[in-house]
Amino acid sequence: MTSATTTLAPISRELARRRLALLSFFFIPGISLASWVTRTPAVRDQLEASTAQMGLILFGLSIGSMAGILGSAPLVRRLGTKPVTLLGLLCIVGGVALIGGGVLLSSGIGAFIGLAVFGAGQGLAEIAMNVEGAEIERLSGRSFLPYLHGAFSLGTVVGASLGILFTAMDFPVALHLVIIAAICMLPIIWGIRYVPSGFGRQRDTTETGSIATVYPVRRPLWKDHRLLLIGAIVLAMALAEGAANDWLPLLMVDGHGYDPAWGSLVFTGFALAMTIGRFTGGAVINRFGRVAVVRGSALAGAIGIALVVFVDNPVLAGIAVFFWGLGASLGFPLTISAAGDTGEPGEDPARRVSAVATTGYIAFLVGPPLLGFLGEHFGLRSAMIVVLAVVAVAIFLAPAVRPRADAEQESTH
Repeated sequence: MTSATTTLAPISRELARRRLALLSFFFIPGISLASWVTRTPAVRDQLEASTAQMGLILFGLSIGSMAGILGSAPLVRRLGTKPVTLLGLLCIVGGVALIGGGVLLSSGIGAFIGLAVFGAGQGLAEIAMNVEGAEIERLSGRSFLPYLHGAFSLGTVVGASLGILFTAMDFPVALHLVIIAAICMLPIIWGIRYVPSGFGRQRDTTETGSIATVYPVRRPLWKDHRLLLIGAIVLAMALAEGAANDWLPLLMVDGHGYDPAWGSLVFTGFALAMTIGRFTGGAVINRFGRVAVVRGSALAGAIGIALVVFVDNPVLAGIAVFFWGLGASLGFPLTISAAGDTGEPGEDPARRVSAVATTGYIAFLVGPPLLGFLGEHFGLRSAMIVVLAVVAVAIFLAPAVRPRADAEQESTH
């Protein structure tokens, strides 16, 4: 990655359009997810579900996400990033519409199926899009992944803001979600033409069509201790982000006495903090370096979560959510960049990026049901202690994300 003082070559029109298309694609899961999350209190009431039952419904999102994650890397190797991205985005849009149908019919199973389709699309698309984003970052020589994830967070701000408005209006949840699905189709139709075909696909080398990598080196990833530590960091920070995305409105309603509209407003504050952190992240990383930023992010996130869990003042808890969001904002994109910087020359960077991104999405698998069941027995505030402990560990793992040049220099001493 280039430093802040390096003169950067201008970006070609083709690459600029590719960047803009990918930014618009990251906006889609953000607005979709926030539209669902801000309406979870209303959904729970309409489905007449308990906290544990909501955890089971959210498990559909986890199952779908893991299916998408497990299928994404093989599909990218077979088809390339473009068709996998398109399939994933269409599943996201279709899943949002199905969730709306499940709520309209007061069917927990329908909502579960919709979340499963949504999660599958998110897993498929975001793994492929992170690989695509890492390649754009490499081609341009500019920090780009924080801005990509900033587009996701901007989508959550817009989605949460609309959610607050519709909640205050008592607007039907099903119609709200169908409107969001229709809006999300527009950037897909416009932007998919600017994503080049073939990237990420491994070429056929035999008459039988067997796939062989264009990279000669394929070491087992589990033997790379630095990559494993990076995976642990992204797991912790993704859990911090995912816990808020899944449970924050209900946490503020049930744990701090907020009404549903104010609970949605607090979630909007979290999304805004994530957006600010990600859009300013490139400059911060260039100024202070990856290790300091990861350590500071984990510390800020831990402080915010601790205040929400242990302080009984609802106003202070609401303010603390902003620190939670700032702390979680750079964890995922920064570790993806670090994963692409690991390995030896001749190793496939997309494979390593995909592995770390997959590890991050494991947090979305275990997070919702685990926190739901713990919340049912101990309360949602107490359940968040698990998230706090994991994020605190990431403070001490931060040196794993140092750039390759620094790591090689350190190993020579």
